[in-house]
Amino acid sequence: MSFGVYVHIPFCASRCDYCDFATWTDRDHLVDAYVAACVADLEQRGARGELVPATSVFFGGGTPSLLPAGDLVRILDAVPRASDAEVTVECNPDSVDVAKLAAYRDAGVNRLSFGVQSMRTHVLVALGRTHDPDNVQRAVESARAAGFERFNLDLIYGTPGETLDDWCATLEGALALDPPHVSAYALTVEPATALGRRVAAGAQPGPDDDDQADKYLRADELLTDAGLDWYEVSNWARPGHECRHNLLYWDQSDYVAIGCAAHGHVEGRRWWNVRAPERYVDHITRGSAPEAGAEELDAATRAEEGLALALRTRAGVEAARLPVTTLDDLVAAGLLAPAGSRVVLTRRGRLLTTDVTARLLAAGEVEPLALGTLDC
Repeated sequence: MSFGVYVHIPFCASRCDYCDFATWTDRDHLVDAYVAACVADLEQRGARGELVPATSVFFGGGTPSLLPAGDLVRILDAVPRASDAEVTVECNPDSVDVAKLAAYRDAGVNRLSFGVQSMRTHVLVALGRTHDPDNVQRAVESARAAGFERFNLDLIYGTPGETLDDWCATLEGALALDPPHVSAYALTVEPATALGRRVAAGAQPGPDDDDQADKYLRADELLTDAGLDWYEVSNWARPGHECRHNLLYWDQSDYVAIGCAAHGHVEGRRWWNVRAPERYVDHITRGSAPEAGAEELDAATRAEEGLALALRTRAGVEAARLPVTTLDDLVAAGLLAPAGSRVVLTRRGRLLTTDVTARLLAAGEVEPLALGTLDC
């Protein structure tokens, strides 16, 4: 069985204009206490029997690579892990070098995820990113020099001012680095961000749905031609390089939340931790649970969420467990396609994933057996 540990590192050198994650640029003085709190949280959970050897560990943020390598390793060393566990660290291309990445590798990190977003300077400026495209190449070269074979390049499309040619240049620049995995996400505008405020004030246009659809289709074409197959709506990989930790989320497996604002899920109970790092440190120091809230998912809710998640993947969903008439309509419309006993989204269907899911859920009760272990 899969079991994951997600560790949230909330520190950033600067905040990107589109980001509304739980990150801070003015909390460097908390780093030592925060790292100690994460270690203590893991130790306390272990003592309560809440941890089993993790099949995957994911350090997200924020910018985990801002931490001194020794601090990140301290947290990782406190995580009980399976012998073949996948361990991923999100990295900013500006904050890594061969020495830091080699220290990660020696400690058991075996996968990196680089926040690239774009290979065009003016698009990076529009997003509030601080790195330049040349830093991406240096970061990938450093990763390979440190012995990493598994890494991801994270891209964003649909930034105002980004043309289709700009996006193609980003894809071609990324593919020139021969990545084994690429994630590509449509830009979303969150109200409480610098970008959101500019869009709300009319100072900048928001993303255009048709433009983003065109860019998604172009990404799928170029990535597929380069030997990276889609295995989730926003993720492409060479065979064997799929992100096991993300598959764990889409399969509704269990994972523990470490750090402020982190979310966890165990046996149908979902919870989330307090948002501010100082509050998280305080809770752990006092020996109290850092949870800000929780919910229990009943069987029907888990089945519905499971359908939505599984449908996003290449594994798809068991056809026999779906409403027949609606299923036939979606196949006839070219949004779903049979794949043995299952159905999967077509390329066009991936553009309308939310609509396809909503139509299936509205058509009738979803059978829990529609869900199963994803084999992407």
